[in-house]
Amino acid sequence: MARKKKTMDGNSAAAHVSYAFTEVAAIYPITPSSPMAEETDAMSARGVKNLFGQTVKVAELESEAGAAGAVHGSLSAGALTTTYTASQGLLLMIPNMFKIAGELIPSVIHVSARAVSTHALNIFGDHSDVMACRQTGYAMLCSSNVQEVMDLGAVAHLSTLKSRVPFLHFFDGFRTSHEVQKIETWDYEDLRDMLDMQDVADFRARALNPEHPVLRGSAENSDIFFQHREACNRYYADAVAATEMYMNKVNEKIGTNYKLFNYYGAPDADRVIIAMGSVCDTIKETVDFLNARGEKVGMVCVHLYRPFSAKHLISVIPDSVKAISVIDRTKEPGSLGEPLYLDVVAALKNSKFDAVSILGGRYGLGSKDTLPAHIIAVYANMNSPEPKKEFTLSITDDVTNLSLPVTEAPDTTPKGTTSCKFWGLGSDGTVGANKDSIKIIGDHTDMYAQGYFFYDSKKSGGITVSHLRFGSSPITSTYLINKANFVACHNPSYVTKYDMVQDLLPGGTFLLNCIWSPEELDKELPASMKKYIAENDIKFYTINGIKIAEEVGLPGRASTILQSAFFAISGILPVDDAIKYMKEKVVAKFSRKGEAVVNANCNGIDRGAKEVVKINVPDSWKNATDAPSEAKIPTDRPEMKKFVKDILNPVGRLHGDDLPVSSFMNSADGVYPSGSAAFEKRGIAIAVPEWDATKCAQCNLCSMVCPHAVIRPICMTDEEAAAAPNGTTMTKHKRSDYQYALIVSTLDCTGCGSCANVCPTKSLTMKPIATQLEKQKSFDALVDTPIKPEVVNNTTIGIQFKKPYLEFSGACAGCGETPYAKLATQLYGDRMYIANATGCSSIWGGSAPSTPYTVDKNGHGPAWSNSLFEDNAEFGYGMYLAQKQIRERLAADADVLSKAGVKEADAWLETYNDAATNDKDAYALIEKLKGTQLDGDAKAAAEDFLKDADYAAKKYQFIFGGDGWAYDIGFGGLDHVIASNEDVNIVVFDTEVYSNTGGQASKATPTGAVAKFAASGKVVKKKDLAQIAMSYGYVYVAQVAMGANPAQCLKAFQEAAAYDGPSIIICYAPCINHGIKMPFNQAEQKKAVAAGYWNLFRYNPALIEQGKNPFSLDSKAPTADYIQFIEGETRYSALLRSFPGKAEKLFGIAAENSIEKYNKLARLVDYYAPEEEQ
Repeated sequence: MARKKKTMDGNSAAAHVSYAFTEVAAIYPITPSSPMAEETDAMSARGVKNLFGQTVKVAELESEAGAAGAVHGSLSAGALTTTYTASQGLLLMIPNMFKIAGELIPSVIHVSARAVSTHALNIFGDHSDVMACRQTGYAMLCSSNVQEVMDLGAVAHLSTLKSRVPFLHFFDGFRTSHEVQKIETWDYEDLRDMLDMQDVADFRARALNPEHPVLRGSAENSDIFFQHREACNRYYADAVAATEMYMNKVNEKIGTNYKLFNYYGAPDADRVIIAMGSVCDTIKETVDFLNARGEKVGMVCVHLYRPFSAKHLISVIPDSVKAISVIDRTKEPGSLGEPLYLDVVAALKNSKFDAVSILGGRYGLGSKDTLPAHIIAVYANMNSPEPKKEFTLSITDDVTNLSLPVTEAPDTTPKGTTSCKFWGLGSDGTVGANKDSIKIIGDHTDMYAQGYFFYDSKKSGGITVSHLRFGSSPITSTYLINKANFVACHNPSYVTKYDMVQDLLPGGTFLLNCIWSPEELDKELPASMKKYIAENDIKFYTINGIKIAEEVGLPGRASTILQSAFFAISGILPVDDAIKYMKEKVVAKFSRKGEAVVNANCNGIDRGAKEVVKINVPDSWKNATDAPSEAKIPTDRPEMKKFVKDILNPVGRLHGDDLPVSSFMNSADGVYPSGSAAFEKRGIAIAVPEWDATKCAQCNLCSMVCPHAVIRPICMTDEEAAAAPNGTTMTKHKRSDYQYALIVSTLDCTGCGSCANVCPTKSLTMKPIATQLEKQKSFDALVDTPIKPEVVNNTTIGIQFKKPYLEFSGACAGCGETPYAKLATQLYGDRMYIANATGCSSIWGGSAPSTPYTVDKNGHGPAWSNSLFEDNAEFGYGMYLAQKQIRERLAADADVLSKAGVKEADAWLETYNDAATNDKDAYALIEKLKGTQLDGDAKAAAEDFLKDADYAAKKYQFIFGGDGWAYDIGFGGLDHVIASNEDVNIVVFDTEVYSNTGGQASKATPTGAVAKFAASGKVVKKKDLAQIAMSYGYVYVAQVAMGANPAQCLKAFQEAAAYDGPSIIICYAPCINHGIKMPFNQAEQKKAVAAGYWNLFRYNPALIEQGKNPFSLDSKAPTADYIQFIEGETRYSALLRSFPGKAEKLFGIAAENSIEKYNKLARLVDYYAPEEEQ
């Protein structure tokens, strides 16, 4: 039967097909595979039935290793079980994959293939994860595009049941997983028709069951293990046959031509490329282009990679071939070649192609774009008299000289294709609106449609570029658009930073969202942009979406307005039809946020279509020239000057692809200098704070809550004040004779408004950024004003005069996490190690080349590192053990020095374990040893001490991470580390969801909250991590919310660091995933505490020895309504709209839980009270 067409991405295609064959799904979130699991959960919540007449039972585990264990157990007990993963997550499943394959249990793991962390984390696509699974015994089936994910996903599920060999079905992360295409979808009845129910019955019959028990998983000795292992060989031969059979069944049913290896190109080709994954479509497009001009080339697309069938590969290669190039999307350092290359070499050895030259190359690591130009270079290399036998694509390797040069860059997209690019800011709605546009065009026209979305690694304030193609022919261009018919810039600050219009073909269209009038454009636009527009006959339009968004009630979110403008200008659809479809999408997307949001978006759509301004481009623009200028790098750190010039600035301008390998030779280990974020100056805010000194209470609360450390209080002497730039606002400091100022880094501000919203005197007002640009001079001139010791004290006011060693991060505007981390650095930044779990805090804390953890004038600052997600507590513990071991040796040296009469050694030993004071004694001892001549053992001790003098001062060991790490995947390690009773400080940023992967439920998610993997509301209550930690009796534990009680928050950090033992501070951090207005993040915290949703307390074991109560309940009994509070957040109100009956029940349970929790805490006050107080 004819299949329905639907516009979807690769993850949705995998979810749709896998759901049919799945009874149980054991899942855990990881980018970019999480949407497969999310959609499976959502389908189950909607009541969608699988082929067995049931909804899928979805279980979220604590880690990928746990998910794999659950998959293994569920399969063993007889339920068809599926999971979805990628990268490190897949690697955590490998031990169970060996078991499942060894036990010949049919199953499918769907993988959005992604890079594995090496010198750096990369969340984008390549094959390094799946290639690590080659020897597990899993069959490996690769899909090249979204349609193949739908079709071959079925082949994987059918073949595993027939052959008993488990399958790993993979496709390229992001390029395929997130690419939106118009495809044909399976009707479940067609799948039922192909499924042999006897295979299902046989699977059930083999399952463990006390009705017919067997023993599985025995231990074997050397006498029989080897021969027993060899007994599985025939099943792998059967797997090849089963896969081929089901490909043929699919071909017969839907008219396709899937083979284990598909050849495409000239039947008499002399040069052939062998590859797998999304690059295959790019190669096909290039093959058509080259053959059309008379060349004879072809390509082989690998589908079944394991088991690797040599005879099937040989059968599709033309006899005429003279040279073959195999390209792999992975790197195996030290190997003779990459995996696919080595397999092809082995397969063709002693065949009719034995004498054919076989070359090997690498491409696309970490989603590096591979263009037709690069494929042409591969074919050209094969024609070379001396071809490179090992090569790389799309980079410039000027060190080992493996890269192939690009000699031509033709436009190979199918004729009639319209290519569009939209430049947006993360969380401004641009990507969401463009996904809707793709679906509108795909679902309401006969056109083919493709959408792909590029993100940088910053959080919601990062750059996004949406790549949309539409046309009458199938679109196989699996690479970024660099020859566009339409370009839109949704953020006006980009015009001076990025080459946007240069991607436009002559006669193309450019839409700019800006506040400038047509007359102001000549002054505001760079000459290079004006010149290109004029010389290439670009049709130029502007729209003041910023103003419209404000007026309709969508401040900062003009995406639907600009989407409407796009349809009005492009003519792809009749405007009235487009508006109708856009409004339908608005209702579907935003109805859970209330009627006001829906109406605002609909009003914006109406105005967006009408308020576009056509710009008459003056001829004078053809002669526009920019005055030559050299970027100033204001630092006296030579290594930073070089880094900013050679790395940061090019990457910031999106020219990182042009950097050669030699640029990274001195940092091959992944090390970057601290503090580079200060040189980005992105200027992305729409509005920034303006300070009215006459109203200011000088409480410094604005500085404390600022997520990006862009607003800072300083005190100046009269001389410093006189030297301040003209226009610097200042006033008399209320507690000293200094001049006081609040300085704002306008160009680093994200415009969240947190500062203005917490200001008790309303001395801060958000103003358009253009009106505040001059204030940047004051910040730059005064930010390093010497700190005045007399104004610094251990209060929320005094601490804010100290330098934040975390500044200008890539966190979301209004982030709830960074204020806590920033506070920790103000207290201890020059003496702290930070082990950071993978997650939001590692992304905003360390996304290359921007490094927000910085240094002071002495070069001191946080030593920060990220290992993995699951091991962070142990990683930080290992850091601590290293320091402890080295310092114990230094202590032995100090004992020798003490006996030799070096008094400074005595002082150092006296404060040995006190990080607050030991640094002064350490530096005094170091200076003494440098200037003293000693003899014998004392001399040797002094030399040894000075050799590791950097370890002399006691440091603070901090361990940062989110609730997904602390409550779930890393909990076992966290529990072990706090049980060790060593002096480490753990800070948990509790957002109550997996924020970094898109808002999935964790054990920190409370009852009744809607999250991904909890589409119909979380049923069980939140894990009580604090109580677990307190049960040890020797762990400092605190629960804080800065917005509710900043003084209590500060005190907790100070007490935790001072405590000589393990500590854990759990910080409430409302997140954009909660569906709240982020400018009011701090206010949300205050409301949460007032409603009893979040409790404040501290447990300090150090007080027990002093005869004091170690437990302090710092929040009062609830004074606000719990249910009313949670209904103010979309994550709860969404349940009320979707499942009102269930919401009422769960909300009631949650409210009761909150009362029970507070009463329990209140009882702890009496429980821990010393006997004389009871």
